[in-house]
Amino acid sequence: MNKKKELISMADDLSIVRQCKLIGFTRSTYYYEAVPDFYPEELKIMEEIDKIYTEMPFYGYRKMYWELKNLGYNVGRDRTLKYMQHMGIEAIYPKRNKHTTVRDKEHLVYPYLLKGMEITTPNQVWATDITYLPLTNGFCYLVAIIDWYSKKILSWKLSLTLDRRFCIEALKEAIERHGKPEIFNTDQGCQFTSTDFIQVLVDNGIKISMDSKGRALDNIVIERFWRTLKYEDIYIKKYQTIKEVKAGLQAYMVLYNTKRRHETLEYKTPDHVHRHAA
Repeated sequence: MNKKKELISMADDLSIVRQCKLIGFTRSTYYYEAVPDFYPEELKIMEEIDKIYTEMPFYGYRKMYWELKNLGYNVGRDRTLKYMQHMGIEAIYPKRNKHTTVRDKEHLVYPYLLKGMEITTPNQVWATDITYLPLTNGFCYLVAIIDWYSKKILSWKLSLTLDRRFCIEALKEAIERHGKPEIFNTDQGCQFTSTDFIQVLVDNGIKISMDSKGRALDNIVIERFWRTLKYEDIYIKKYQTIKEVKAGLQAYMVLYNTKRRHETLEYKTPDHVHRHAA
């Protein structure tokens, strides 16, 4: 039911009545709010974990546990680990298998191609990642694709689950709108090592680069964007629903790409650099 409701909420060009009718979904069912997978107090803890991790991404679950305990949260280490796994986050140092960074062992892992590389033009390197977004009554996941040189966000998608499909949709949309890069960089998460995701890159003749295991800093440009997004928008706005966060992100992405000046871009905007750089 939640998947159908998400599809309806994201289809802004049709009325709710028409959308429900098209997929055989009653309006009463649409407006029904399902019981969340986590209680409000658990969602609050996960929101706090997200804030701590955004500030200190090198924290594993043991340090995270002590940080939560110091803030007055009554949560054990095993529970802290469970929350972090569900959120899809882990410390940046290498360690054993954890949730979203766990790849299917049958999938091929590609080498990291960016070490020592001078990135000098737009569409030379794109990068992607997934982040957890807290909502008042739940949470969702955001995937974004960024141009490494200009810092422009090329596409993004929201999902209620860590399914690979929303990552593939974002990738196809970025290629359709902006052409294709020489190199595409990801972590070793199962969404990005999946056959379907890799095939889109192969079909377009794009070189594939993957972070070394556990090294989030290999993909630093997208990690910096997550921090900027959360401090400048997500934590301030405190969105209640996925429909609200979608609308909020649409506005923020326009601001970020076209109005927000970056010191590293000599105070130009990502959109300006992406369009005018040689």
